[in-house]
Amino acid sequence: MDSLCELGTASRRFGRLRQSIPAISEKMLTQQLRELEADGLVNREVYPGSPTKVVYSLTESGAALNAGAEALCRWGEQFPSRTDA
Repeated sequence: MDSLCELGTASRRFGRLRQSIPAISEKMLTQQLRELEADGLVNREVYPGSPTKVVYSLTESGAALNAGAEALCRWGEQFPSRTDA
């Protein structure tokens, strides 16, 4: 859900997404982005070059879902996850 919230503000490269969600591992972020792409919520655009540039953005469907989940995004920012459980 965090990646969907982050992409709601702007398109992002993987590294930038990883920095903005410190509580997620690289493996889990990759898995989450692949699932969101498979569900048609995230677009993955690859730009040729060295190194290859990959940019993630919300699809129209993803933007609509994100608009509905905006309150959850704000709640997540206000009450970060607790690790003392």
